[in-house]
Amino acid sequence: MIKHNPPSPEPLHRAIARFGDVAVLVVGDIILDRFVNGVIERISPEAPIPVLHGRGETAAMGGAGNVVANIVSLGARAVPVSVLGTDAAGDSLVRMLSELGAETAGLSQQRGRMTSSKSRFSALNQQVLRFDEEEIKPLGEAERADLIHRFRGALEQADIVILSDYGKGILLDGVAAELIAICREAGKPVLVDPKGRDYARYAGATAVTPNRKELGEAVGRAVFADDEIVAAARELISAHGFDFVVATRSEKGMSVVGPDEARHIATQAREVFDVSGAGDTVIATFALALAAGADPVAAASIANAAGGVVVGKRGTARLSVEELAGALFRSHGPTAHKDAILDAASAARMVAAWKAEGLSVGFTNGCFDILHAGHVSLLHAARSQCDRLVLGLNSDASVRRLKGPGRPVNDQHDRACVLAALASVDAVVVFDEDTPLALIEALLPDILVKGADYTVETVVGAEVVQKAGGRVVLVDLVAGKSTTNTIGKMRAGSAN
Repeated sequence: MIKHNPPSPEPLHRAIARFGDVAVLVVGDIILDRFVNGVIERISPEAPIPVLHGRGETAAMGGAGNVVANIVSLGARAVPVSVLGTDAAGDSLVRMLSELGAETAGLSQQRGRMTSSKSRFSALNQQVLRFDEEEIKPLGEAERADLIHRFRGALEQADIVILSDYGKGILLDGVAAELIAICREAGKPVLVDPKGRDYARYAGATAVTPNRKELGEAVGRAVFADDEIVAAARELISAHGFDFVVATRSEKGMSVVGPDEARHIATQAREVFDVSGAGDTVIATFALALAAGADPVAAASIANAAGGVVVGKRGTARLSVEELAGALFRSHGPTAHKDAILDAASAARMVAAWKAEGLSVGFTNGCFDILHAGHVSLLHAARSQCDRLVLGLNSDASVRRLKGPGRPVNDQHDRACVLAALASVDAVVVFDEDTPLALIEALLPDILVKGADYTVETVVGAEVVQKAGGRVVLVDLVAGKSTTNTIGKMRAGSAN
C-alpha cells in the first residue's frame, strides 16, 4: 500500500518537544571542513589560473561531526565515537566538539592516522576549488578494539545510534556489522547513512537512509518513479533485514518504505544555495524524532522539513528547533482544528516560528465554558488585530477555583476542541493556573487582547507584553452576552 497524505502536525511538534530528552550515539568518519572566501581579480603570471585573494576563513565539522553538530543544535545530547589522527585537523575537531557541548570521551587520536579534511575555496559565493587531504584505510586491530570498547561504554546511555559512513575507514572491514550486532543485542535502534554499493555490510540495521542515486546504485539500476523507489527499497529490506528504508529524493521529498507499506512525503519549494551536509541534517533529525516517540513516517516528515531549511543556507549548515518548527508550519499550511490544541512548550515553539516568518502573534484568554455570540465576537476582533491568535484556556480545575464547584459545564477537552475549530483561533493552550501570566511570559505575544470591561492596568500580562515591545488592545463586548447569563436562563427554564 502506498500513501501520500502527510501526518498531522501536532504529533510532529510533540516529538520536537522531546528532543531535549534524547541522547544519540554517533559513530563514523569525522571530517574537518574549511571554507576560504576571497575575490578573483587577475590571472596568475605563472600559469593560466585565477589568483584568489583571501578575505577570510572558517572551519566546521563535516561528516559524522556535522551529524553531531545538528543533534546538539536541536537541543539533544550527542555522544560521538570515532578515531582521529594526532594532527592539527584532529586537534581542531576535538576542540570544536568540546566547545559545541558534545561528549568527547568516545574520541581517540592515534599516531599514523590522518584526519580527513576538505578545504573549499570560493569567490563571490561560487566555489572554485576543493582541496581534500585524507588517507582511506580501515582501523588497525588495536584501533578497532578501542573503538568497540568506547562504543559499548557509550551505548548504555544512548537512546538511538547513527552510523555515519563517509567511506574514510572508520566503518570499513566489518566494523559497521559488529556495531549493528551489538545494538541489536542491546535492543537499541541503529540508523545508517550508507556509502558505496554493498549494503550487506549494514545487514540487520533498523534503517538505512540513502539518497535516490545511492538507492539505485545499491540495487544496480536507476530508480526515479515512486513505484521504482518502493521496489528498490523492498529489495534491500528483503536482502539485508532492514526494518525500513528512508530514501531522500531531492526536490521530490522523501519516501519511507517498509515491507508492507510505503509513504511519500513531498518537499517544500525552496531556493537551494548549498546541499553540503543536508544528508547529515536529515539523519540527525530523523533519529531524534524516532527516539522521541515519532513513528517512521512522522520522523521522516520532520527530517524532510529540516533538510529543506539547511539547503537554503550556505556551507555545512545546521538548524535550530525554531527554524524546524517554522518549516513544519509552512509545510502543513492551515492547521486542522484538532491539531491546534498545543501544550505550552509546543505553543512557544510555534509562536517563535510564526514570528520568524514575520507574522504578528496575538493572545487572549478565558474560560469559554458555553460558547456564545459574545465569545465569537471577541475572538473575531482579536484575530483582526494580528496574523495568528493563540487562546489561553483555563483548565477545569482553574475554572472551578474561579467560578465555583458547579463549573465548568463543558470539560476542558470539549471546550478546547470547539474553540480550536473556530477560524479566528490558530492555537489553543490549556493552562492550570488562575491567571495566564506564566503562559504569556513563555509566549511573549506581540498583541494582548481583552474585553473593554478591563482597563490596560488590570489586564494580566500587560506589563510583560509592553516591556517586550508589544501592545494591549481592548475590544468592545456584545452587551448582555455571558456564560453566567446563559446558565441562569437554563436554570430558570428548568425550574419553570
